[in-house]
Amino acid sequence: MTIRIAAALLSSILGLAPAAHAQLAGSPAPQPAARHFLWEVSSLTNKVYLFGTIHAGKKSFYPLPVAVREAFDEAKVIAVEADITDAATMAKGGAAMTLQPPDTLSKHVPGPLYERFLLQLARSSGMAEKDVAHLKPFFAASLLSFAEWGRQGYMQQYGVDLQLILRAKSEKKRLVELEGVQAQAALMSSLTEKEQLQAFEGAVVAVESGAARDQITGLVNAWQAGDPGLLLAVMRTYNEATPGARELEEKFIWSRHEAMAKKVEDWLLAGRERVFVAVGALHLAGPRGLVEILKGRGYTVRQL
Repeated sequence: MTIRIAAALLSSILGLAPAAHAQLAGSPAPQPAARHFLWEVSSLTNKVYLFGTIHAGKKSFYPLPVAVREAFDEAKVIAVEADITDAATMAKGGAAMTLQPPDTLSKHVPGPLYERFLLQLARSSGMAEKDVAHLKPFFAASLLSFAEWGRQGYMQQYGVDLQLILRAKSEKKRLVELEGVQAQAALMSSLTEKEQLQAFEGAVVAVESGAARDQITGLVNAWQAGDPGLLLAVMRTYNEATPGARELEEKFIWSRHEAMAKKVEDWLLAGRERVFVAVGALHLAGPRGLVEILKGRGYTVRQL
């Protein structure tokens, strides 16, 4: 389950400004011969690059591999799930995160589970109850997951999608959204009370058990190796260990692909303008991922 947009909305609410973009170009360190989480999809008249991202990272990730930078440089259009640097839109989306006073998070979560959450949140981030009392359960769960990424040394300001957005804007490339902040916020807001509590419990259990830590390490390793099979295996292990994770993955990943694939097809068929599409890495993995969907529709696909 991706927490990218939730983490960005939380950063907006908590006043955490994104850092300037890291060096995506320049003289790279020698790169081993390997594949990357990058595919070229070709039609008779155009080609589109699909690049899988992770929502938090380290400064050492940059510059990105040569193949990624070359694809980015060739593209005239950069497509992302949502522009998380648009402050006005982020502010509107942030309204979906919060409860209306006098309602509080503790009223939506059983007492023992709530205490476990506060304990793990304090250990991961140093935050106290007052910092989260106004959040809906799903966003509180996202905050805990986000804090665990930080505890493992991965920071949102070095998230790959954020860095690509900042780079695109600095180079004045055309930036387009596959969905947008409001659409993703609406998807998260559509969770039922039961689903929100399920996500909340899953996040607490994952941090307590170490499953969240193992998932983070596995996701980063799979992304750096350009290995979608490993990524799926990591997610399968996490889903088996975490209550409700499989159902949330269905809603937040696989259910969105038909609309995404349609937009990519439009670019493949409508013109010759190169488009670089950056989406969460899981969107590109497995038989239900965008890579296999487009391959199944007759397009030529190769991993770079």
